[in-house]
Amino acid sequence: MQPMEIEKKSFQIISRELGDKKLIPGTEEIVKRVIHCTADFDYADNLVFSEHVVPILRNAFLHGCNIVTDTMMAKSGINKSAAEKLGINIHCFIADKEVAQEAKERGVTRAAAAMERAAVLTGPCVFAIGNAPTAILSLLQCVREGKTDPVAVIGVPVGFVNVIESKEMLCNSKIPHIVARGRKGGSNVAAAICNAILYSIVQRG
Repeated sequence: MQPMEIEKKSFQIISRELGDKKLIPGTEEIVKRVIHCTADFDYADNLVFSEHVVPILRNAFLHGCNIVTDTMMAKSGINKSAAEKLGINIHCFIADKEVAQEAKERGVTRAAAAMERAAVLTGPCVFAIGNAPTAILSLLQCVREGKTDPVAVIGVPVGFVNVIESKEMLCNSKIPHIVARGRKGGSNVAAAICNAILYSIVQRG
């Protein structure tokens, strides 16, 4: 089978196994793409969408926003061809030498320092965080201090320490968000959410 045939067949299986499961209207493609990249149907229940976040993200992508990720893996997973067609710039500062030095000197994680670095970007920014809860906490602090005003935040870090707590803080904020409640998530999930929205624009307009 060709790659596109495999993907089509996979989505048919996902739709069949979801059965009569009711998904929030407008979120179906996102949920199914996350399930596709994880083979985990729990995401049909634990993905949380703030009001109007999908059209907010879609509009931002249509107008060529910045996407900031917390890992190179998430950055690599976002479809570059689709992003380029829309004039989207994808950034990840985790490997920057200055960020690493800043983190070392202050005793914070590189992910936290990377969010502070991203706060100086000009233009609308969507943050896609799939690995580090400290990135969410740092970003929320930047927002409180008036250093940045994200269009939306995709908050799906995976793990055990401060993961649930950071996600709940994002859910309780006024920032438009998509969150994977609980411990599950990952850079692949963050990228899949971005790609679902990108494909809905590029492939179908």
